[in-house]
Amino acid sequence: QVQLVESGGGLVQPGGSLRLSCAASGISFNIYTVGWYRQAPGQQREMVASITRGGYTNYVDSVKGRFTIAKDNAKNTVYLEMNSLKPEDTAVYYCNVNPPVRVFWGQGTQVTVSS
Repeated sequence: QVQLVESGGGLVQPGGSLRLSCAASGISFNIYTVGWYRQAPGQQREMVASITRGGYTNYVDSVKGRFTIAKDNAKNTVYLEMNSLKPEDTAVYYCNVNPPVRVFWGQGTQVTVSS
């Protein structure tokens, strides 16, 4: 049974930073492209960053230069380092493989950027 557990969210002021973690069990991130996704209230879920098996990364334009995705194969964990956060980054953040598998979605972690 695959389980993805996101953590590290919270309330941060504009310009602040957070580091999200996604720990996996029942699946090896080493053989998949993995993505971080987010869903803001009233909006569709979007992928903001992804990392391939070989470590190639890709970002949506709105987070380029501010977010960094990385993975630790030994820990089977993927991270999202978020800097220079903006109020529009407020959302629930999820991880999943890319393309996403419906049954892999976890609970996500809430990120709120507000003064």
